[in-house]
Amino acid sequence: MLEINDFSAIRISLASPEDILSWSHGEVTKPETINYRTLKPERDGLFCERIFGPTKDWECYCGKYKRVRYKGVVCDKCGVEVTRSKVRRERMGHISLASPVSHIWFVKGTPSRLGLLLDISPRNLERVLYFASYMIVHVDEELKAQAREALQAEYREKRERIQQEAESKQIELSTQLTQDLGGMESAQITTQRRIEEEYRRLRDEISAEAERLRSDLEEKQGEAAEEDILFRGTVLIEEGEIITEKTLDALDELLDQELETLEQRKQRDLEDAEQLTGAERERKEYEASQERERLQERLQSELDRLVREEKERLEQIDSIKLKRILSEQEYRALREIAPGVFRADMGAGAVRDMIVRTIDLDKLAEELQNEVYTTQGQRRKKATKRLRVVEAFRKSGNRPEWMILTVLPVIPPDLRPMVQLDGGRFATSDLNDLYRRVINRNNRLKRLMELNAPEIIVRNEKRMLQEAVDALIDNGRRGRAVSGKGKHRLKSLSDMLKGKQGRFRQNLLGKRVDYSGRSVIVVGPDLKLHQCGLPKKMALELFKPFVMRRLVEKGFAHNIKSAKRIVERVRPEVWDVLEEVIKDYLVLLNRAPSLHRLSIQAFEAKLIEGSAIQLHPLVCAAFNADFDGDQMAVHVPLSRKAQEEARMRMLSKYNLLSPATGDPIITPSQDIVLGCYYLTMVKDGAKGSGKMFASIDEALLAYDKGLIDIQAPIFVRMTGTVYGESDRPVRMLSPDENGAPRMLLETTIGRIIFNNELLEPLRFRNRLIAKKGLREIIADCYKYYTNLNNLTEADLDTIRAMYGDRPRDDLARYFGSEMTASQADRIKTLGFRYATRGGMTIGVDDIEIPPKKQDILAEAEKRVTEVERQFRRGLITEEERYREIVEIWQNATKQTTEAVKQHLNPFGPVAMMVNSAARGNINQLSQMAGMRGLMSDPTGRIIELPIKSNFREGLSVLEYFVSTHGGRKGLADTALRTADAGYLTRRLIDVAQDNIVTIDDCGTDEGLWIYRADDREVLQDFEQRILGRLLAAPLVDPRTGEILANRNDEIDEALVRKCKELAIDAVYVRSPLACKADYGICRMCYGRNLATGKLVDIGEAVGIIAAQSIGEPGTQLTLRTFHTGGVASADDITQGLPRVQEIFEARTPKGKAILAEIDGIVELVREDEVRKIRVVATELYTDDHELPPHYEPVVADGAQVNEGDVLAQSNRADLNGEPIVARIAGVVRIGAGQISVINEEREVREVVAPHTARLAPGIENGARVVAGQHLTEGSADPQELLALQGREAVQRYLVNEAQKVYRSQGVDINDKHIEVIVRQMLRRVRIEEPGDTDYLPGELIDSTEFVRKNAEIISQGGEPATASTMLLGITKASLTTDSFLAAASFQETTRVLTEAAITGKVDYLRGLKENVVIGKLIPAGTGIEKRRQLAEEIIGELANVAPATSTAVVEQERPDREADEALRRRLRALIGGDGDDGERNNGDFDDQVGEDVVIPPDDDDQEA
Repeated sequence: MLEINDFSAIRISLASPEDILSWSHGEVTKPETINYRTLKPERDGLFCERIFGPTKDWECYCGKYKRVRYKGVVCDKCGVEVTRSKVRRERMGHISLASPVSHIWFVKGTPSRLGLLLDISPRNLERVLYFASYMIVHVDEELKAQAREALQAEYREKRERIQQEAESKQIELSTQLTQDLGGMESAQITTQRRIEEEYRRLRDEISAEAERLRSDLEEKQGEAAEEDILFRGTVLIEEGEIITEKTLDALDELLDQELETLEQRKQRDLEDAEQLTGAERERKEYEASQERERLQERLQSELDRLVREEKERLEQIDSIKLKRILSEQEYRALREIAPGVFRADMGAGAVRDMIVRTIDLDKLAEELQNEVYTTQGQRRKKATKRLRVVEAFRKSGNRPEWMILTVLPVIPPDLRPMVQLDGGRFATSDLNDLYRRVINRNNRLKRLMELNAPEIIVRNEKRMLQEAVDALIDNGRRGRAVSGKGKHRLKSLSDMLKGKQGRFRQNLLGKRVDYSGRSVIVVGPDLKLHQCGLPKKMALELFKPFVMRRLVEKGFAHNIKSAKRIVERVRPEVWDVLEEVIKDYLVLLNRAPSLHRLSIQAFEAKLIEGSAIQLHPLVCAAFNADFDGDQMAVHVPLSRKAQEEARMRMLSKYNLLSPATGDPIITPSQDIVLGCYYLTMVKDGAKGSGKMFASIDEALLAYDKGLIDIQAPIFVRMTGTVYGESDRPVRMLSPDENGAPRMLLETTIGRIIFNNELLEPLRFRNRLIAKKGLREIIADCYKYYTNLNNLTEADLDTIRAMYGDRPRDDLARYFGSEMTASQADRIKTLGFRYATRGGMTIGVDDIEIPPKKQDILAEAEKRVTEVERQFRRGLITEEERYREIVEIWQNATKQTTEAVKQHLNPFGPVAMMVNSAARGNINQLSQMAGMRGLMSDPTGRIIELPIKSNFREGLSVLEYFVSTHGGRKGLADTALRTADAGYLTRRLIDVAQDNIVTIDDCGTDEGLWIYRADDREVLQDFEQRILGRLLAAPLVDPRTGEILANRNDEIDEALVRKCKELAIDAVYVRSPLACKADYGICRMCYGRNLATGKLVDIGEAVGIIAAQSIGEPGTQLTLRTFHTGGVASADDITQGLPRVQEIFEARTPKGKAILAEIDGIVELVREDEVRKIRVVATELYTDDHELPPHYEPVVADGAQVNEGDVLAQSNRADLNGEPIVARIAGVVRIGAGQISVINEEREVREVVAPHTARLAPGIENGARVVAGQHLTEGSADPQELLALQGREAVQRYLVNEAQKVYRSQGVDINDKHIEVIVRQMLRRVRIEEPGDTDYLPGELIDSTEFVRKNAEIISQGGEPATASTMLLGITKASLTTDSFLAAASFQETTRVLTEAAITGKVDYLRGLKENVVIGKLIPAGTGIEKRRQLAEEIIGELANVAPATSTAVVEQERPDREADEALRRRLRALIGGDGDDGERNNGDFDDQVGEDVVIPPDDDDQEA
């Protein structure tokens, strides 16, 4: 095993399969856990003893070898090594996966690291990994080219074939047409002939008929016709007419007509026949042409289709590229088109194959680098992201294929135990179930692959294996979470690490401790400040082992066993021994919640009867404890060093001042204050008033005899002076014989008694002492006794006797604490005594209602009626009416409160409690005796109906109902606030935890100006703000120029008084904000440690103190606003805790103010109901020309001219001069003897102001503003402010804004705590142009690292990088810390570890958290100096032993064994880790090697 002090840094990286196998002690092949009959682990299962080691110490599985003498033997029968069973917490196994599986952290994280590396979208990557899509993993370019050519040839052939077919079809068509037309010609001739024949026959018929008729008529010529004679239907001669020659002529005429008609018909028929044939020919020709066209079209479309098909197929072939994602259909189609050209696969195996074969990190980095510099916009962004991942792999030496697992490690069985429950059932860690799923699926997959099962079945099994491994690593990250019995989600490895119950926060940062107990607390008024009362029973249990040892030593028992029996039977001698034991030990008391370091303090235990812990009343404020049932925990520091630390650092009397403010936190309160107030009151006219006494003793004697009242004003002559102001007359007398001053003082017996309890230098306080006065006494006492000038050597010797010789400053601090503690105890005793003596009680009759109340209410009601009347008349709006009424009642409440105050009897118990600040305040009293006033509704809006009654009179039902809102809301808010404040504290701790005082002086000249003018804004005095700081520049008297103090002088109380007297209104001080220390902060920039009142020591964890100081009062801040005045202005939209979170998270605030973007003049504009604020920056350029007497202007005064225009020319011919020409464009101004052109350049910035926004004070037309100035009321967006005014302005703004919130709630925190946090928020810069550095654009870098790297580059003559300051919120700042252990234990554990593993991050263990996590002592406190010296001494020797070891984490040559061992022994001796009893002191601060030392390890494991 690695010894915890043998390394100074820790590195995280990806595990290679070889690494995993080197860790493993064997392969787990079976899912079995234990045999339920024998209850012994199954062989080769998840608990196998052969792999993980024996379950019983020094005993093998089969029992052949038992006892320690066989140590190291491996049993020949069962194969188990004989060794300690605790190796089952260390030994790992492995599972050889049948198919590679991706690691879900690198796939599903954002951004997906695997996706970025391969340039595949996360969605596509997921589809490949889970067997939904194929990915092309190999392309044979030669075959691809051949396939392309073959395809082109095939389509060429197809095209030719189709064209040939088309041509032959065309020829066929032409032949057919010719044939058809020939046939039609002959048919036409035949038809003509037929018609000719027909008509010839008809003609002959008609002629024959005419001839016949003619011959008949010739025969009968001259005769009368016997009947009508017709010729072809026409009457030739009617019956009885005579047939003459005329009749024959008529016949001839008719015949000619008939023949003519016949001829005409013949002609017509011939024409018709010809037309019919023509039409038929045309039809045939048309049909043929149509057919030809159709053929052509068909041919074209066929060719087009082929071209398209060819193009598509060529595209498909061209699209065969590496990493292309294919669906099942696409894959099949491509395989048909281009068989053998490519290989596509799915699953993690395909991805791994892809990475191994195609990714050359150096080449890829070069390409991406080129892309980053040559592209813009989205492409550049993407390239930068990818480059970041590639660079991470290159620099860390990780291989990308290690993101895919081929071997799965199995964690040791004792980290995933299986235990038998009472009922005989077994409870097991969820991890075992998850491992079993993996093993089952893996075995099934192996079997299927051996059987050559169908692809689809194998593929499904591989997917299930991938899902099983995903669930094991991070259950629920993808798809549905795997659940066990009873629907509960199984806890995966990631769940083991993250969250409050995860390994980091539950077990590494906080652990359960032995030697502790808890009980209810009660008040212990008789205790000293450094004591607590511990119940006897509890103490006996806590100190049992020590009591047992002491019993044996003293001879009460012979051995430990009998001693244990004595203790268990609680014999009387046990108590005496316990008293002795407990004398040497301090115990720690802790009250949860531990909000700051004073929640755990050390006390001397005092044994008491009963079962409750007694607590000193003055430490209650530090613990925030009261005695209404609070509980506290007790812890016993065991080792010598731990006891020493508790005594020197944690004892309650050494924790008198609050680290947050520097004020005493040990302040008397309640009864004590009341007692002291009662004691110092003056009651004129009391018994014995006005009497004179020659000495204090005489006065006290008179009081004891009952002659004077304790509060009666009397005159006493005494030695000494009045401390501070006196509220009664004092007359100085001549000094006594020793030269000591004397005075005659009007005072009271009470004040004399009070002053007698004060230490000599703090007397004589002759005024009424309330809570504030008591706090001052404690503060003055501490200041006086920690000042070395006021102490004698004898004083310091008393401390040397207790703690040995130490630096004089430390001795003074301890002495001051001792004296202050004893002073506080005396005041406590006195206060309690006189609170009892005074007999202050409170009853209902003490609450007197002032008679004026009725008049005040009547007056208010009258005014409200008047407002209502105005509203009804329409003179005011609803909003104004509401505002006025609220204001009236608020004034009435104020007046009533005033009346209650005046009506109080100053000697009454209520007045005394309120005026002394012992309990209650005037507002509470006003609610009891005056009126409750206005209440808020659930939204926080004020209800205009006031509660006129008070609690003394009682509320009406309506009043009671109205007041429930406010009350209920108060309770709900308190509950919510507590959680919020706790989370805020946690984030603050995380962001500042590595801020430790590391060096004396960082040497910076920068500082912070503190101005008196800011007092009103931050609600704190200038004097308070500069106290305890160190000057960054000499402080000069403004009147005389005399140097009052030099640079790096502390501004102490005396210097502060001087500043006040000289009215100095600005001081340049050192500040954490300006500190240039590489790690942590330097003493000079931090200044005074408020908890000690001295300059901070090296090793002080100032970051933690700052976070606690800000977080602890967080619970007192209101959650949401109750607007006290009328309507909320934009200013108080957010106050209290949400505002503090807004500030520290650097969020855009609610009710954001509009800021001026440039310096210029304000113009307020209204355009169509829209309010606009314009800021106009103008710059004037004037060009003057001399105007000689004979020149006359040719342009008018005020005219606009352009460059080159003529302005004036000569009016005399004899004096011919050149014309005057304008050299710039602008407006002409003509004066005496000169002509000028004035050019005005305007830059305008315009913003639309929302209707609700109110203009900031002083913003009006014509007002001059500077960039970053508020134009409207509200809070500025810090990011905007950083852009407009720069780093310093935003620092000041954040500090002041945070202070405003706290101070408005009456919480006092020193500025420097907030400055420490703000410094952390501004630690990073974002790279803009990387220059010759190896940074990437957009990378976040620590500013000191950036400056160092640039200096290095410049010294080598390179181009430095440029960057802009970034303001990060505390959450983001915590996560960008250099320590991955600190970041992972804060939030987003998996994301942080993923990132760190890929980049191979090294954690140099500089902060506190990371050291706590790995179990080293924290690099803070007293040990830090010794550690550094030790490191420097050893590093020299190491350099000789181990050649050229750098401070980085290095692979080391193994030095000579003996030299190594000798060095190791020397180191141990130097550290002084061994106590007398041979145990290692874990509490030792010095027990550790410096950060930079790398000690060669014992193990064969070579990495430091």
